[in-house]
Amino acid sequence: MPWKACNTMNLRQEFVELARQEGANVRELCRRFGISAPTAYKWLNRFEEQGSEGLVDRSRRPRNSPSSSSPQVEAAVIAVRTEHPSWGGRKISWRLQHLGGPCVAPSTATSILRRHGLITSEASEAAKPWQRFEREEPNALWQADFKGHFQTLQGRCSPLTMLDDHSRFNLALQACGKTATEVVQAHMTEVFRRYGLPAQINFDNGAPWGSPSAPGQLTVLGVWLVQLGIHVSHSRPYHPQTNGKDERFHRTLEIEVLKGRCFESLERVQAALDRWRAVYNHQRPHQALHGATPVTCYRPSKIAFPEQLSLPEYSSEDEVSTVDWNGILKFRGKRYKLSNALHRHKVGIRPKQDKDGCFEVFFAHHRCLVIDLADTEAV
Repeated sequence: MPWKACNTMNLRQEFVELARQEGANVRELCRRFGISAPTAYKWLNRFEEQGSEGLVDRSRRPRNSPSSSSPQVEAAVIAVRTEHPSWGGRKISWRLQHLGGPCVAPSTATSILRRHGLITSEASEAAKPWQRFEREEPNALWQADFKGHFQTLQGRCSPLTMLDDHSRFNLALQACGKTATEVVQAHMTEVFRRYGLPAQINFDNGAPWGSPSAPGQLTVLGVWLVQLGIHVSHSRPYHPQTNGKDERFHRTLEIEVLKGRCFESLERVQAALDRWRAVYNHQRPHQALHGATPVTCYRPSKIAFPEQLSLPEYSSEDEVSTVDWNGILKFRGKRYKLSNALHRHKVGIRPKQDKDGCFEVFFAHHRCLVIDLADTEAV
């Protein structure tokens, strides 16, 4: 039976002094102090051996812990954490396996980090899983976007990011001073030449990917991508989770590279991005890949980048028309708005199979508009 809550050391001292008096009734003292006889004799024996110091609580930690981690294991875990401060126990466990190091369970690695005070709220937040879906093979879908801009000492920087949906492989991580179409197209061309063409790329609705005022309309960049045979899609407005993997990539980039740092120039930013991209693609275990690294799950596309664009081809059943100024399409006596970027491009107009009086307008494979002749709304 334990001591009652109070000033424990004073009670022990008082009990021992009373119990050691000549003729003292130890069992009666036990009843009055609310402790058991074994507890009483334990403290009396300790007092005899060590005096007042013997009345201090001793550590209950076992002298031997056969299941505890060795100093070598702890050092290996801490070394990986030091190199990658935002990695948690699971990633560290996978990374040690990749390096041929000690086999450490994720829970053990986490315990080691906690013992050494290396678990932070930021790291815990970064480790929260996001629910997401993925394509079954590489290059079926890429996601692209600009991470939010930040200032360097020489001007603004907006990192361009491109990610493969299946493997999470980072295809592009470029420090851009401008977000203009020609800048993005130049960087995308480099990526296409190196990795080939994807089947589809998903963007948000901001420039230069889309038009916030007219979601779904092709931009100049979109027209170029469609001409390359790529399917262009856009996230729902105000739903960034549609591009969730790239958004998650941006959060990781912020935590592991950008947070709390001030860069002198775009060149310094690019150097930091290049170093981290190598870590992300080749070293950093990915939870959604069951501990594999992105590069082990990615394969370049078999569709090579064409150096010359071919004109769209339409079937004999399509009614082909050229888009006029301001993206206006004239059809059956009415005018319909497509996109300014389609000026002077030819589009194919084909009957909609499931509804009479309805037509679909295509630029190459991309459906731009559905026309209902019964609808009086036009421009």
